[in-house]
Amino acid sequence: MTTDEPRLQAERVLVPDSFEAANDYFHEKQWTDGLPIVPPTPERVRAMLYGLGRDPQEVVARIPPFWADATFEKIAINAVMAGCLPDYLPVVIAAVEALGDPSFNLYGVQATTHSAAPLIIVNGPVVHRLGVNGGANAFGQGVRANATIGRAVRLVLINVGGGRPGSTDKSTQGQPGKYAYCVAENEALSPWEPLHVERGYRREESAVTVVGAAAPQNIADLFSKDADGLLTMLGHSSRAPGANNFLLGGEPLYAICPEHAAILARDGFDKAQVKRRLWELARIPLRDFSPENQATVRSERAALYASAGADTPVHIADRPEDLMLIVVGGPGGHSALITTFGHTRAVTRRIL
Repeated sequence: MTTDEPRLQAERVLVPDSFEAANDYFHEKQWTDGLPIVPPTPERVRAMLYGLGRDPQEVVARIPPFWADATFEKIAINAVMAGCLPDYLPVVIAAVEALGDPSFNLYGVQATTHSAAPLIIVNGPVVHRLGVNGGANAFGQGVRANATIGRAVRLVLINVGGGRPGSTDKSTQGQPGKYAYCVAENEALSPWEPLHVERGYRREESAVTVVGAAAPQNIADLFSKDADGLLTMLGHSSRAPGANNFLLGGEPLYAICPEHAAILARDGFDKAQVKRRLWELARIPLRDFSPENQATVRSERAALYASAGADTPVHIADRPEDLMLIVVGGPGGHSALITTFGHTRAVTRRIL
């Protein structure tokens, strides 16, 4: 070890020197997400941390429900296990830091019966440098950066925070995003300012935004020729009274494909106008909720609906500004609504 290599303090365990033995041991200890892991040897962890220039024992965030310290070293260990390249580590660190913000309510997201998982949205020059996919099949398989960055964050939630299915993670059904949920915004094909700029960062900065998100709900519209028709389809497809955002409020996310974004921009809609129109259309009369859930809406969203009558329209968010909007995807007329846990707010952090 040279003087420039980081000194590690994590507890070491000795297992037979084979991939199979290491994976058997990690599965037995419930230190994995169910998929094979890369054994986090000291040499691999040092290589992951090399060049970071920070004390490996510095705490980035405290991760519930165990409220354990996520240090740079612990994050690097899980990044190795996930298959990350060292260049991905700053993205993982920024995401973990964002998850530690109290407004995200990571304890709620970790322990809820809802299907929420942290969705990591990457913006800025780092997207091109690391090859994070924001184009075709962006929410799907096939790109190492997306898969391993998202997986590293999940392993931190398991191994540092203790979020294990059926014990502390109480999700009724879960969703595939609980393995890895990472995407880049397709800034090159977006007619609007990117998400991180909208949230106060410079375009030339790189940032991650974390969202306590359900799975994407596909909204197909291959036929509308103008913004009015397209927004009608997007807004009316959002009317689902069982979504947490209708019951609790929060910040639902629209992932707009480039073809849809181009139609909206061509017809003169900026981001704020798109949000306003979607908010107007994504509403349900209170009578469409069961009596018990009508009471939930009146209670959880009392500032707006405490005395609401049966015909009162309930919006998917409290205000148009609460809607989030990114451009994601490749060719084709498919956008998505990603509802959220509700009792959570998106958090953005710069990637250092």
